[in-house]
Amino acid sequence: MRLTILLVLPILFFSCGKKSATPAATPTDISGSFVFKGEARTYTVHLPQAYFARTGQLPLVLALHGGFGSASQMARLTNLNTTADTAGFIVVYPDGLDNPSGAKTWNAGNCCGVNASLKNTDDVGFIAALIDTLGNRYGINKKRVYATGHSNGAMMCYRLASELSGKIAAIAPNAGAFQMKTPYNPSRNVPVLHIHSKLDQNAKYAGGKSQNYTLTGLDNAPVDSCLNVVAAKAGCIANKQTIATFPLYTIYRWNGCTAADFQVLLYLTEDGGHSWPGGNQSTGLDTDVTSKAFSNNNIIWSFFSQYSLP
Repeated sequence: MRLTILLVLPILFFSCGKKSATPAATPTDISGSFVFKGEARTYTVHLPQAYFARTGQLPLVLALHGGFGSASQMARLTNLNTTADTAGFIVVYPDGLDNPSGAKTWNAGNCCGVNASLKNTDDVGFIAALIDTLGNRYGINKKRVYATGHSNGAMMCYRLASELSGKIAAIAPNAGAFQMKTPYNPSRNVPVLHIHSKLDQNAKYAGGKSQNYTLTGLDNAPVDSCLNVVAAKAGCIANKQTIATFPLYTIYRWNGCTAADFQVLLYLTEDGGHSWPGGNQSTGLDTDVTSKAFSNNNIIWSFFSQYSLP
C-alpha cells in the first residue's frame, strides 16, 4: 500500500496591495446535476481538504448506492467522506433514476427497477459522462478513477468494469454480483476486490433467490462463479486460494494471472449479512447488523491505491 502524506498549508490572498492569510478551505459537499439523454441526473461530490491545498490532480472514487438508496444514504452508510479526507481523494455519490415509487436504482442488467433495468436506462453512459464532467470541473486524475458500490451498486460496478474499462482503474463491489444481460468482456482486465458475507440473504453468496428486503425473488449468481469469470479473462487459475484466515473473515485470491497489473481478491465475512463492514447500519430497507470484521473503507482504498490506468 502506498501512503501519501498531504501537507495542508494556508492559502495566501493579495488584495489592494495588502497581504492577508486565510486558512485552507475545509472539506465540502457539492450537489450537482446535468441532463443526460433527456433525464436530469444528480450527484453529490465530496471535496477533501487536500483538494484545496493540492499541487496535483486527485483520484476519484465513485460510490454507487444500493437499490432504494440514494447519494446521501450511501454517504451515511459508508462514511467514505472521512476516508477521503484522510487519504486525499475526491468521492462522488451519483443517484440512480427514480422509479414510480420514488426508489432510486441502477440498470445493472437484470436488476433493478422499472426506470433503470426494465427501460434499459444507459447508466454506463451516465457514469462515463459524470467522470468527464468532474474531470473538467475539478481536474481529477483520470488514470485513477475507481468504483465501489453496495448491493445494486455492486452489480453496477461489474457492468462498469465490463463496459467502461477504459475509464475505471479498479472496482470494489460489496454485497452484489453479476446481473449483466451480456457476457463479461472488458477491453482491459479491471482489478477486482469483492466483499461479501456468508450470511447475506438479499444477495446470496452461494447464489439463488433473494429471500428478504429489496430484492425478494431476484435470482443471484454465485459470487465465486462470477469471480472465476473475471479471473479467467486475465488468465488466472480457476479456483480461489486462501490467503489469510481470521475469526470473522477469510481473504481469498485467484493466483497465476497472466494479465499485468491485475488481481482478484475476495474478503468473505462470517457476520453482518447485507451490510457495509465497518460502516453504519442502513436506515433504509437493508437493515442487517453491520459486519465488525474490518473497515471496508480502509481495505478498499488500500486496494485502489495500487492501480491506475495504463
